Amino acid sequence: MELLTAENLITLLLLVMLQAVLGFDNLLYISLESKRVEPHRQASIRRLGIGLAVALRIILLFVVVKVLDLFQDPFFAINIPQVIEATFNLHSVIVLIGGVFIIYTAINEITHMLVLEELGHNTKAPASFAKTLALVVVMNAVFSFDSILSAMALTDVFLVMALAIIIGGVLMIWLADHVAEFLEKNRMYEVVGLFILFIVGIMLLADGGHLSHLKLAGYAIEPMSKSTFYFVIGIVVLVEIVQGRYRSNLLKKKAAQQVSN
Repeated sequence: MELLTAENLITLLLLVMLQAVLGFDNLLYISLESKRVEPHRQASIRRLGIGLAVALRIILLFVVVKVLDLFQDPFFAINIPQVIEATFNLHSVIVLIGGVFIIYTAINEITHMLVLEELGHNTKAPASFAKTLALVVVMNAVFSFDSILSAMALTDVFLVMALAIIIGGVLMIWLADHVAEFLEKNRMYEVVGLFILFIVGIMLLADGGHLSHLKLAGYAIEPMSKSTFYFVIGIVVLVEIVQGRYRSNLLKKKAAQQVSN
């Protein structure tokens, strides 16, 4: 019954909102990654992947609560003055690897789209269900660090944090299907989504660099704020909307001119 106190309920609401805000980039990655498997298995990969990821998040939450120092203690350092300086811990290494992988995935998919357009093909061999599922679960763990550490800053009640993760997972399953359907009906936004994913990778690299106190040529790597991240996303989406309408107007004018001629 202690879980139902006003303080815990308010904290739970805040944590669910936090999960939704911090989970946007993760949701986009899952929706895009699921498109790599056969169409009739895409919904399954999203639901099963998020379900397993929720279980992994709760396990990770328990581990982080018990051994937080192991994630923060430095274990490797580089010190070449005015070239590169850094002190890495487990947390920073995981975030950096996640950023590199997401950038690779985004560039690979964008390149594939360009190649398909040049060759005149519109199909791609489906990816392995197990491989895609593993990627969704592992990358969810990478994305979960921020939300877990933020949750620990708001409360020390494990049940509240675990319940927020479960509710957030249910919302992600529901939203993932809607996001995937939107991208399927509006294929032009899939390219926008991949560029946003690229920005997510940059954000993770910046976060990992900041966590490891990375300096390149004497300049410290600063993290990208969430407000900046969402501002950039808003600009990218706005440019695509304006460009799409402008293209539509040009096509209408061209069609009108052909009719008049």
